[in-house]
Amino acid sequence: MKKVKIGGVPEHFNLPWYFALKNGDFKSEGINLRWEDYHGGTGEMCKALRNDDIDLAVILTEGIIKDIIADNPSKIVQTYVKTPLIWGIHVADGSGFETLEDIKGKRAAISRYGSGSHLMAYVNAKNQEWNLEKDLKFEVIKNLEGAVNGLTNGDADYFMWEKFTTKPLVDTNVFRRIGNCPSPWPCFVIAATDRFIKENPEDLSAILKIINKYTEEFKDVQEVDQIIAKRYHQQLEDVQEWLSITEWSQTLIPERTISNVQNELFDLNIIPEKWPYQQIVKQL
Repeated sequence: MKKVKIGGVPEHFNLPWYFALKNGDFKSEGINLRWEDYHGGTGEMCKALRNDDIDLAVILTEGIIKDIIADNPSKIVQTYVKTPLIWGIHVADGSGFETLEDIKGKRAAISRYGSGSHLMAYVNAKNQEWNLEKDLKFEVIKNLEGAVNGLTNGDADYFMWEKFTTKPLVDTNVFRRIGNCPSPWPCFVIAATDRFIKENPEDLSAILKIINKYTEEFKDVQEVDQIIAKRYHQQLEDVQEWLSITEWSQTLIPERTISNVQNELFDLNIIPEKWPYQQIVKQL
């Protein structure tokens, strides 16, 4: 049986993978798929892809594009979630920050450089017409737990993370959300290392076929909103809102989307150059 390692964030977006693993669909195809949670998010997964610690990742679009251009030997093989990610902009509940203008020039907590929390801080700064050199400062906090400690202790001032994942921390008065910043592109893609694509094209195709079946049918799963609420400690109404605005994809990411992401990252001086579509995306 072929062993395949995949990484992703331990969030509700990835519940279809859990269903497929629980039901043994990958093993039925001779694939021993091993899922690993990456609490540090996209930056941590990019490093894992580079080191061959994982073969596949469910990863933020902007983060993997940036890292591929920085010579990560991987390719995007499919869009996973085609709707934007809603990034909540959070401060410590007891802080004096009330508006986005209040955090201008303050310290953004980021999981690591090159992560979504890092890159989206630039997008938010551009949206607010801040000076990208003077008004952005960063503190590396590794993960969500690190953000809780960092903001509570005053080591950082604000933190951007997926709105619904952090909602329980808002509900319990750990964080206070002062704004939202939707990503201007599809939020999650599936990426694979060049080595894995070359050596295991049939296994990769089988994996995508299986997960696509689950994402197509995900919203039709009986009481899926209650399952998500219980598993991820969410309020039922928040889960229902999230389900209503989230759409999965079973297709390759379009060339125009790759171009749009690169244009934005280039304008923000996050990437030094723009690459051809074929150097970022692999069509199986």
